[in-house]
Amino acid sequence: QVQLVESGGGLVQPGGSLRLSCAPSDGRIFKISDMGWYRQAPGKQREMVATVTPNNTTDYADSVKGRFTISRDNAENTVYLQMNSLKPEDTAVYYCYLGLPIVSAPDYWGQGTQVTVSS
Repeated sequence: QVQLVESGGGLVQPGGSLRLSCAPSDGRIFKISDMGWYRQAPGKQREMVATVTPNNTTDYADSVKGRFTISRDNAENTVYLQMNSLKPEDTAVYYCYLGLPIVSAPDYWGQGTQVTVSS
C-alpha cells in the first residue's frame, strides 16, 4: 500500500503564497507515475488543480493558471505545488494524487492538507 505524505498547508492572507509538497512512501514508483493536486472546498466536489506526467507535461485548472505551478523532483521523489497570489476562493483541502501507468492499478491519494486564505 502506497502512502502519500503531504505538507505545507496553512493560513495565509489574500495575495500571499504557499508551497505544498508530497512524497510517496515507495519512491520507486514516483518516476513512472502521474502526479497531481486536487482540492475540495466545503459543499463542493473535488476538482483537479494541477497535474504533471513523468515527462513533465503539466495541466492546470483555468482558475489557477498563471498563479500556481506544479513541479516534480525525480531525485527527491517529491511533487510540489507553488501557489502564488492566493485568493479566498482557493480555500480548500488539497489532496495529492498518484496514478500508476497500469490500467488495473488503483489511484492513490494523500490525507489532505488544509489551505485557508483569509484576512
